[in-house]
Amino acid sequence: MVEKRNYKKRETPSPIPANEYGKLPPQAPELEEDVLGAIMLEKDAYTMISDILKPEYFYKTVHQKIFEAIIDLALLQNPIDMHTVTEMLRRKGTLDEVGGPYYITLLTSRVSSAAHLIYHSQIIVQKYLARELIRLSSEIQTKAFDEKMDVDDLMQEAEGKLFEITQQNLKRDVVQINPVIEEARERMKDAAKKQGASGLPSGFDALDKITSGWQKSDLIIIAARPAMGKTAFILSMAKNMAVDHNSPVAIFSLEMSNVQLVNRLLMNVCNLEGEKIKNGQLTPAEWERFDKDVNNLYGAPIYVDDTPSLSVFELRSKARRLVKEHNIQCIIIDYLQLMNASGLSFGSREQEVSLISRSLKGLAKELDLPIIALSQLNRGVEGRTGIDGKRPQLSDLRESGAIEQDADMVCFIHRPEYYGIPADSQGNSYEGIAEIIISKHRNGAVGDVKLKFKKTYAKFLNLTDENPFGDGNFAVISSKMNTDFESETPPEYLQTAPLPEYIQTPSSPGDVPF
Repeated sequence: MVEKRNYKKRETPSPIPANEYGKLPPQAPELEEDVLGAIMLEKDAYTMISDILKPEYFYKTVHQKIFEAIIDLALLQNPIDMHTVTEMLRRKGTLDEVGGPYYITLLTSRVSSAAHLIYHSQIIVQKYLARELIRLSSEIQTKAFDEKMDVDDLMQEAEGKLFEITQQNLKRDVVQINPVIEEARERMKDAAKKQGASGLPSGFDALDKITSGWQKSDLIIIAARPAMGKTAFILSMAKNMAVDHNSPVAIFSLEMSNVQLVNRLLMNVCNLEGEKIKNGQLTPAEWERFDKDVNNLYGAPIYVDDTPSLSVFELRSKARRLVKEHNIQCIIIDYLQLMNASGLSFGSREQEVSLISRSLKGLAKELDLPIIALSQLNRGVEGRTGIDGKRPQLSDLRESGAIEQDADMVCFIHRPEYYGIPADSQGNSYEGIAEIIISKHRNGAVGDVKLKFKKTYAKFLNLTDENPFGDGNFAVISSKMNTDFESETPPEYLQTAPLPEYIQTPSSPGDVPF
């Protein structure tokens, strides 16, 4: 008799999760199959996601090649279905690589409609961005272990590549016009309350009349040759915005330190010469005026950043933080040509400046505020002769024509007095006069605006703001002609002397005797 043994059934081990002992790149191959199947199943499906997906967003190489074939069919305006996609893959010689007609048929059998097509496509994009972040961080980590690598250069490179990934994720949905109309109406109402100034006032009346103030999402370029007063102009404007209108302003000074910039601002506000600000040789009266006027700047919402060689990526992150923490209404950059796009490679400086100007315009739209950037002009102005020859032109913008294209407004600062031109053709004096030439205005008129320029104090003023007696403090002396005659007793001889015959006594109190 054979002894019966009790055999225990061996339990099948449960499958180990893929991420238990290792990590898989972020991916969604099932959703990729659903998206491709839905595109080939419904006629207008590709139109719904054409601005969302790109071939490189797909994780599987097979799916990338199928989507490339779909794009080729769309460009040719051919129908997109499993037969046309199969034929296109056959023409490109990649049909066997993707699994043949069987795999294409299998994709269409997975889905019944394109109901969730957009949502699935967005998930695919998110997975792609996550993979890109992993790849970038891995590259940065490898380079960080290299002792020969400069850390500052590595940080700039990381910031630049991260900026590229961020740009891919900045998508705005199409909106119906009704809410936009309502927003435009509200802005018109606000402009009416501000007597026509729909934007941020510059403090210069004639300039605000043409521009209606600096408009939100605008990129404004203010250009001039050296010594024309570019920094003086933006500081006068920043003081007007922050002190007079209580609008927070951020100034990114790439040329001067924050102390030098504030010294220029003190010259402007306190009406003191630059040498006296630097050496402190003030008279007691000037010290008294300084202590009084400087109080206007204390607590003013002006924020200064003097980071040298600022990259456009650093500017982006700092601007976002300033808007969030201090509700910044305007950003001023002094000046554009000193910025860089570190971390990215360019064939020329012109291409780099083009990226900077494009990024500034995009930042203005993203933050919904005006960005004012100073710019240098080339030497073309110096080579021209005559009164009109010294006037700057759009072609004088330095290093890139993209600045002219990307800017919503281009203004030039022109001081004919600097070039030895005493007066215009009508004989009007140019002494102490600066012209703001608006050469490009995407949303308004162009024209010239004249301002008063006080070179001693590096200050711009409205023509009507100038004190005819200068900037000193004067005591008010009453005139004897302003004396109230009724309150004084007339001399005795006037009380007794008879009136001449030609002077008649008024018949009523309201009549005048002559």
